[in-house]
Amino acid sequence: MFRALSVSCFSAAACLTLLMSSVEISQSASAFAPLGVPASEQTLSICVSAPEELGAGPGSGWLLVEAAPDGARISVTLAPAPDRSGAAGKGRQVLANVPPRAGAKGERSFRLSRAPNVPPAAFQFTAVSSNSLRLSDGGRPVLVYNHGVLHKDGVPADRARSTYVHPLFGLDGEVLTDDFPKDHYHHRGLFWAWPHVLVGTNHYDLWMIKGIEQRFERWLAREAGPGGAVLGVENGWYAGKRKLVKECVWLRVFPASDGARAVDVELVLTPQDQPISLAGAEGKSYGGLTLRFAPRTNTVITTPLGSSAEDLPMTRLAWADLTAAFSGAPAASGAAIFIAPDHPDYPPMWLTRHYGVLCVGWPGIDAQKFPAGEPIRCRYRVWLHRGATGKPVLEQAYAAYLAAEKSTWATSRTKAP
Repeated sequence: MFRALSVSCFSAAACLTLLMSSVEISQSASAFAPLGVPASEQTLSICVSAPEELGAGPGSGWLLVEAAPDGARISVTLAPAPDRSGAAGKGRQVLANVPPRAGAKGERSFRLSRAPNVPPAAFQFTAVSSNSLRLSDGGRPVLVYNHGVLHKDGVPADRARSTYVHPLFGLDGEVLTDDFPKDHYHHRGLFWAWPHVLVGTNHYDLWMIKGIEQRFERWLAREAGPGGAVLGVENGWYAGKRKLVKECVWLRVFPASDGARAVDVELVLTPQDQPISLAGAEGKSYGGLTLRFAPRTNTVITTPLGSSAEDLPMTRLAWADLTAAFSGAPAASGAAIFIAPDHPDYPPMWLTRHYGVLCVGWPGIDAQKFPAGEPIRCRYRVWLHRGATGKPVLEQAYAAYLAAEKSTWATSRTKAP
């Protein structure tokens, strides 16, 4: 607002405006309970429910103000939050990157405040086509969500698909994912599918798109701000005209920081009029969240068990990473999948393949049955990074994810369970 002012025209009125802005921050900060964020040597990408007292308001123009003499002032994004069913609820969530502070111990305390100036949103959603929506950050592409049905010349027509992420970009704009690869036409960037879906006596294969398919139904949320961007989508699993499962997908994308970016994925699946059973592939366990990587060289897969040239079928893991040299990147880069601590059967089974795929195999090779009308909730973090990473770096990044999960408002600690 003072962009055109010189020192000579910085009037008493301008000083009064600054004073009023400071009062506004102070007053709004006292309106909400403090947010406790674990102290960490890593940047914490946090997503917490906004205070109920917040009410309606814009998604940008808010700060987390730290209660410390040299405390941080962090721009945040307020975005719609899903309810238990996965649909957009009445509440909202706060997204922010909390950088480390030297000397901070235990828990850091923040107050949510109105900002005197609203910074421009670096994140932006843009329609690529009638089938695809791109998210960019500061003009750099981050990901494309394909809500419409995509085909490819030379690929069998029954491999057409929708409702997945591709491309997923690295921090230098390199494409990390593949789509319609010749060795597995059904692989599709970052996607979620199961080879065994049983409804009554009918067996379907969502992995190979046989007898069942995912269809886009509606947007639930599309919010971009300085603290991150949120995309909410409702899809359905259809066998012909019959809807078997309601699928709600929430993607939360945080700003890049310290050579990495967090992309949180939340899936909420609700069987409709009949129970469903899900299972992974026999002897391998794939079936669930899957990340198919683009062509590359010098592939290294690292898990809590270390780095090995051997593939891992039916192995329980909390995380796994693939790092390699991708076209368009000046150095090695990659992506890890982190499992949220509240994931069903934590840690779930996995399948890792050095030809270029990380598969979360939940519920694994043994089928699980889920009742009609009961939501199934699975959360993950896709951690995009620049540079090669070893096991210690990945362990620190996963520890930061777990620490961010512990961020909570003071009032929520006193509520009865």
